[in-house]
Amino acid sequence: MLHENLSAPEAAEAVAGLLENTFCQCILHTTEHDYHMTCFSRLKIKTQPPTKAGEQNLSHNKQKAYAIPDGEPCDFLIHLGVMNADGHVLKAHYDKFRQINKYLELVAGCVDSLPKDRRIHIVDFGCCKSYLTFGLYYYLVRQLGLNVKIIGLDLKDDVIRFCEQVARDLGYDGLSFLTGDIQSYVSGEPIDMVVTLHACDVATDAAIVQAIGWDCRILLTVPCCQHELFPKIKNDRMKVMLKHGIIKERFSALLTDSIRGQLLEACGYDVNIMEFISLEHTPKNILIKAVRNGRPDRQKYQEYLAFAKDWQIRPYLEEELARIGRIPERQD
Repeated sequence: MLHENLSAPEAAEAVAGLLENTFCQCILHTTEHDYHMTCFSRLKIKTQPPTKAGEQNLSHNKQKAYAIPDGEPCDFLIHLGVMNADGHVLKAHYDKFRQINKYLELVAGCVDSLPKDRRIHIVDFGCCKSYLTFGLYYYLVRQLGLNVKIIGLDLKDDVIRFCEQVARDLGYDGLSFLTGDIQSYVSGEPIDMVVTLHACDVATDAAIVQAIGWDCRILLTVPCCQHELFPKIKNDRMKVMLKHGIIKERFSALLTDSIRGQLLEACGYDVNIMEFISLEHTPKNILIKAVRNGRPDRQKYQEYLAFAKDWQIRPYLEEELARIGRIPERQD
């Protein structure tokens, strides 16, 4: 999206140029009229009543509509030192504040897929200091009023003790933390949502396998350190690229996440792979959002097999999904 400030004559000239050289139609909104312009064989302009009537905010510094706004006290952000007692975000933590809100924006887009007739169960694998875990609980419980139980899981005992104490201090009764890893975690109840942020290498795949095995409705994962395929990929037609270590490393990460998305689709999920936060903050900025549709797709699996054959790989994720019976075992 491109924003540019132009005077009225400059704007008219720019629109005329775009219609002549680039686009075939344009919609111009004003407070008096909407103008629908088309330029196929000749220019036509249709005038309609305004859809954006009323006073317009013409300022350049518009306030972004955050799920958790700056300037309003939020208990967990104050407790974790992101906000001061007046609700103003501390400058040093503004990146973290934006990350939390971006995460909640993505959560908001899939809340409708969560159950409405019972308590919602969520597991956050590798929760670490749990800024986003606390944000998720705050948004779902305090703001949306949902009945939610969240388990945060991490291998570090000191981190778990800290997070558990914060949850108790805040009175977050539906949020608790346990020491443990992804593969050994056993739930005695249905899991509706799995979250895993920056789980290293195949730990992300282990979380995906758990989520699919539980028929989890929603999976949100931000992968990290995709090392598994780096020593495995082979493709004689791509030698020019793969001979450079740094390029091969970056390509391996993209290859890994592409495979994750394809296998999730094959197992019956609608998948979006998107930017989580800007590259200026971290190079690990891809988020995979998967929402269960319950329709395993054989064609997607066949497409995956052809793709994997091109690169002569059999990833951990494929092997584990075959082990639990969610995709067929490869015969070659």
